[in-house]
Amino acid sequence: MITQAEWQTSKRAIVDRYSTSTNLLGALQLLSVFVPIAGLWYAIYLSAPISLWLVAVETLGLSLIMLRGFVLMHDCGHNSLFRSKTLNRISGFLLGVLAGMPQQVWADNHRYHHSTNGNWEKYRGPLNVACVSDYLAMNKGDRRRYRYTRDILLSPVAGLLYFLVNPRLTWLRTSYHLARRLFARTGEHKSLFDVPLKGCASMTHYRYMLTNNLLLLTVWGLMAWAMGSWLFFICYVVSGSLAGGFGIVLFTVQHNFEHSYASPDEGWNRDQATLDGTSFLILPGWLNWITADVAYHHIHHMCASVPNYRLAACHKEYQHMFSSVRRVGFFEIPSAMKHILWDLPARRLVSVAEVNGREA
Repeated sequence: MITQAEWQTSKRAIVDRYSTSTNLLGALQLLSVFVPIAGLWYAIYLSAPISLWLVAVETLGLSLIMLRGFVLMHDCGHNSLFRSKTLNRISGFLLGVLAGMPQQVWADNHRYHHSTNGNWEKYRGPLNVACVSDYLAMNKGDRRRYRYTRDILLSPVAGLLYFLVNPRLTWLRTSYHLARRLFARTGEHKSLFDVPLKGCASMTHYRYMLTNNLLLLTVWGLMAWAMGSWLFFICYVVSGSLAGGFGIVLFTVQHNFEHSYASPDEGWNRDQATLDGTSFLILPGWLNWITADVAYHHIHHMCASVPNYRLAACHKEYQHMFSSVRRVGFFEIPSAMKHILWDLPARRLVSVAEVNGREA
């Protein structure tokens, strides 16, 4: 069992040794997303008159590369892909357009997750996990809906809504409220931005949303013109939904697993959350490449400045620190995703089956 002093010493050593990014490796990783995506879209265009089955395979491949792009976008939000903050910001913006997500807005919200990891009173994950007591207070219909909407089979639908639909609706709704405020100003000459906009934390966030959506809509128009509307939008929606679904599952299972640490605000311990509330995914090598080694999530939560291309080496050198971290294998992901209830007294996540067993 590692002592607190050893833990703090090792954390400092990891920061000193592994938190340095390089612009060259960052650039190569960026190319590893945009070059295959361009090639796959061209292949889809050429394959469409020949075989729809080939188009389907290429669309699946497109979704996997888009997933890699989303993980690299996540790294840019932590300023860890490149040494240069400017390169992280520009690359994050471009990868955000690829993902359909205003990257800077997403990154600000994601950093809140890092600052509250394991504190389920403040942040309950992408599934918005309910307390056991709240679940038991639901009627049968509400319980059924709660379970179904968190089923892994519906993750592509969640990906469609989260990445492709909601960012567009939020932008349109915020733009509508901004326009109303513009035309409703009185002689008091108050600034347009004295009061926060609905659906938007700040005008800085709104500008990010605006530029992301305008560039994305331009790309949609050009791609539909070049490839044909039906071919482009069907392949885009399918690949985007799958990539989004994969991303939601990936980021969820890193914190939702059997008896994962889930503390209220009182007594919350960040180091314990790293060890007991963050998983280490054991994935095939090709999938580790697709996901840019985000499977080493325990390292990432201990020090978010460690770039993805140093995570594996960091884990190998300091694996003695992480012997208690929960290992989740590829085929264990569906069962890990079933832990969708917060047992507040026990300070951990549990499954519906476990709660039903107590009631029997």
